[in-house]
Amino acid sequence: MAGQHFLVTGGAGFVGSNLVDTLLKSGHRVTVLDDLSVGKMRNIAHHLANPSFRFIKGSVLDVPLVERLMSGVDAVYHLAAVVGVKYVVDDPLRGMLVNVNGTENILKAALKYQRKVLVTSSSEVFGRPVNVPLSENDATVLGPTSVPRWSYAVSKLLDEHLAFAYNKQQQLPTVVVRYFNAYGPRLDPLGYGSVIAKFITQALSGKPLTVHGDGSQTRSFTFVGDTVRGTMAAMDTPEAEGLAFNIGNRRECTINQLAGWVRDAFDGAVEIEHIPYEQAYGKNFEDTKRRCPDISRAREVLGFEAQVPLEDGLRRTILWFKEHRDELIPA
Repeated sequence: MAGQHFLVTGGAGFVGSNLVDTLLKSGHRVTVLDDLSVGKMRNIAHHLANPSFRFIKGSVLDVPLVERLMSGVDAVYHLAAVVGVKYVVDDPLRGMLVNVNGTENILKAALKYQRKVLVTSSSEVFGRPVNVPLSENDATVLGPTSVPRWSYAVSKLLDEHLAFAYNKQQQLPTVVVRYFNAYGPRLDPLGYGSVIAKFITQALSGKPLTVHGDGSQTRSFTFVGDTVRGTMAAMDTPEAEGLAFNIGNRRECTINQLAGWVRDAFDGAVEIEHIPYEQAYGKNFEDTKRRCPDISRAREVLGFEAQVPLEDGLRRTILWFKEHRDELIPA
């Protein structure tokens, strides 16, 4: 799909800005729509003088704006969303409204102009995993509605249902990618891969690395370069339309192991401290014990498999945080 013009919603965010970098390097034109509520201008400032790049400050909730931008592009990477456990727990209403209404606005405008849409989702849609590793067709098991944390999973599930309904009923070309803990340069301490960002910023500040619970819970962390590569493959593969894909690293590690690696990267100069979930997120918070992707479908249809080992990705991420310490850690 060389020489295409893409709209990237949420393009000033962590994954979005890394996607923008790669799209521009690949010879595409890019328009970014971002309200900067989470995204940062510093993530895209280096593109402002590029004639192939345009930034629009605005919201996916602004229907006239979305329609105007849609009319001038070839396809859409829809990443704009309220993401990150902290953001969701603090304001679940905003998360649901932005995630669901924003996605519907994008799909409606795309249908009007017949533009292909890639919708980004999350491993959170699996809720409390029944089977590990998780395949795209595994059942979703969520906690009670009294726990705000699950509202994010519900909003992303609705996003997926909308994408598939538009595909099947309206013949709109859509594809869904489910991210598994993306991390890397430009990582937001409160957004994607927040535990990695949290550990690194704590280490840079000389504070203990705070592990929630006993630290035996596991996650699979995916370097952002791999996340972007899988995302673009899903957009570029016609056979992917109408399907969801796990975009993640198959390797699983405990949070205790992760904390140990970060501590070692700082020569053991920081301690590891375990704290109750309630202390971090308040009452009625639930975590999942394991989350690891089955990437068989992504491998077979997209030719995707994560390539960056966690140790290498952590090293590169820590280096970036050190280089941008003054921007990330208040004096």
